[in-house]
Amino acid sequence: MLALFTVISFFTGSLSASDTKVPPDVHSPTENYLLWMWNNRLYVYSAAALLLGFCFLLQVTRRKINHTKDSGSKDSGLKVQKAAKNSSDEDADVHVSGVKIFYGSQTGTAKGFASELSQEVQALGIPAEVIDMKDFDPDDRLADECVSKSVCVFLVATYTDGRPTQNAEWFCKWLEEASTDFRYGNSFLKGLRYAVFGLGNSVYVGHYNTVGTNVDKWLWMLSARRVLSRGEGDGNVVKSRHGSVQADFRAWKVRFLSRLRALARGEKKSCSGNCKSGASCKNRKKHGAPEEEEHGSEVELIESSSEEEESGWPDEKTSRSVVDVEDLGNIMNSVKKAKGVKGEQGGQMVKLSKHNGVMKTEDEEERREMITPALREALTKQGYKLIGSHSGVKLCRWTKSMLRGRGGCYKHTFYGIESHRCMETTPSLACANKCVFCWRHHTNPVGTEWRWKMDPAEKILQDSLEKHQNMIRQFRGVPGVKPERYEEGLAAKHCALSLVGEPIMYPEINTFLRLLHSHRISSFLVTNAQFPEEIRNLVPVTQLYVSVDASTKDSLKKIDRPLFKDFWPRFLDCLRALGEKKQRTVYRLTLVKAWNVEELQAYAELIALGQPDFIEVKGVTYCGESSASSLTMANVPWHQEVVAFVQQLADMLPHYQIACEHEHSNCLLIAHRKFKVNGEWRTWIDYDRFQDLVQAHEDSGGQQTFSALDYTAKTPSWALFGSNEQGFDPADTRFQRRNKTKDISGC
Repeated sequence: MLALFTVISFFTGSLSASDTKVPPDVHSPTENYLLWMWNNRLYVYSAAALLLGFCFLLQVTRRKINHTKDSGSKDSGLKVQKAAKNSSDEDADVHVSGVKIFYGSQTGTAKGFASELSQEVQALGIPAEVIDMKDFDPDDRLADECVSKSVCVFLVATYTDGRPTQNAEWFCKWLEEASTDFRYGNSFLKGLRYAVFGLGNSVYVGHYNTVGTNVDKWLWMLSARRVLSRGEGDGNVVKSRHGSVQADFRAWKVRFLSRLRALARGEKKSCSGNCKSGASCKNRKKHGAPEEEEHGSEVELIESSSEEEESGWPDEKTSRSVVDVEDLGNIMNSVKKAKGVKGEQGGQMVKLSKHNGVMKTEDEEERREMITPALREALTKQGYKLIGSHSGVKLCRWTKSMLRGRGGCYKHTFYGIESHRCMETTPSLACANKCVFCWRHHTNPVGTEWRWKMDPAEKILQDSLEKHQNMIRQFRGVPGVKPERYEEGLAAKHCALSLVGEPIMYPEINTFLRLLHSHRISSFLVTNAQFPEEIRNLVPVTQLYVSVDASTKDSLKKIDRPLFKDFWPRFLDCLRALGEKKQRTVYRLTLVKAWNVEELQAYAELIALGQPDFIEVKGVTYCGESSASSLTMANVPWHQEVVAFVQQLADMLPHYQIACEHEHSNCLLIAHRKFKVNGEWRTWIDYDRFQDLVQAHEDSGGQQTFSALDYTAKTPSWALFGSNEQGFDPADTRFQRRNKTKDISGC
């Protein structure tokens, strides 16, 4: 631009100079100066143009310099901001600071799950902490988890009557009160991310997984956010989704770890296009579907694992607002999907399988085995020889003792059983009670009805005899074992159906009993008094026991922890059914000090109801510390205390008297006076006579009956109450073991 201005000026000046030339001497000096300026105007214009151009160039240069400085400072500011932003982004990249695993456990299962989950989380590179609920103050510390970027996992078991376990009582009580306390407000735990896995047993119909359900509900009411729908572990192997509570947890754990990895990456729920509800992902998000990933190849329409699915609760966003009419369709569809589809065949729940696309009723599904892999491992460690899918046999310690000539069990003293020839077995490991003094520490399954695969009675007996014989053979040549007793022990003569569980639950129990008698093996069957009809339908047994662990409804519930809601009417009906039997019947009382030893009058009334032939009173056996029971050595009565109790009870029973004593087992026998013939007690059993009578009964199709008095035998003097031997057979040698180790086996 400067060059163009100079050219124009030069051209204009040249043109003007050529047009006006005046002689120099005709004008004054001033005029001459002006004339000179005019004549040299080209140079003047050029100089002015150069000056203006220089000024313009200087100004432009200055602007460029200033602009460069401004740009540099701006870039510097942007760099600072960018650095700050990067620093902030680095902090924001931590989406999960850690996982805190809270457990409420009574038997140690939930605690074990917590430890297992902690190891899996740490393997992902995420810090994990296992917390016992009794050591955590939720009032002071739980709200801190709302801003800590941690994920809280709650593994909680349901204990008796749907209550929390002892270590979780305070935590659950606080959570329940906080969820309805206006002083906390419904947003008290907003920001807390959590997942819940409940442990329960579906045989407790009214209390199944109530603690897990409630914890999930209370956290939700306080605006905490689920990262995964609630999982439920079922101790009932029949109803368990994956076969056991351990398998249920492992399946839930896989889903949780997958969700945790997604959270750690900062990812939100991504849809695979296979939404269960059939609605769009947008609708699912709108209506608060839990943020989780779906797995599995089978869609179960009766699936109910989250609170909103199970109870039809709205989510956090919709629970406190009005639902539009246009949204009702989606909501109803979700509820129908969650609750399942009821078939028209008797209202049974049905499933839809992706594999075959057909509907199958629950009864048509293949039944599961009672013995799960975890149960098999636990029982095998305890020395059980498992048979098929639901039976077992074990060598009693009294069998070992009598093989060595060191004395037999109280059944030897009371009824003449040869302990070295007694096989302890059961055709059903399942039980309908979870007694506090159970010496198996509740490793066996529980149930109120038979819902498992069933093995034939012939197979069970054959395998039982074979495994029992193999265990006896292990004593061949063992120092102290008497050769004649070893040979006798190889042929079982008695069968104690009291190993574990409830043998009367086995649907083919009568077939099994007939097979025993056909082998001339006596039968001693113990039931826990919860199946009255099964007792009435029993074929004759050598001796039928009913466990009477308490005499009042409250104490029975406390001690036996029965599964049936109507346990007390069932209990009383079982006693009536026992009174209808003609063969030998026994009440077995287990005394638990400070729990049931004060109920003398109530016991007397129950004895009058069932009129048993015999009453065994035994002090409870302490089987070691168990988290499933609060029983301690303080609850074990001394033998003198058992004797005092029996004497008081016998005084209240006009038709009964103390007959025998086995001091070693802390046990006494009260017998009906009809077994005292001509001043002599006949509590022992003529086993050959019984086998003849039961064979005649079977041959006559049940027409030829017999009673308990038809196969009695004289009781030896050493077995009687008050004898110097106190029930120890003088043919054997009493052995006092030094540093005696605990042995909880035996019947």
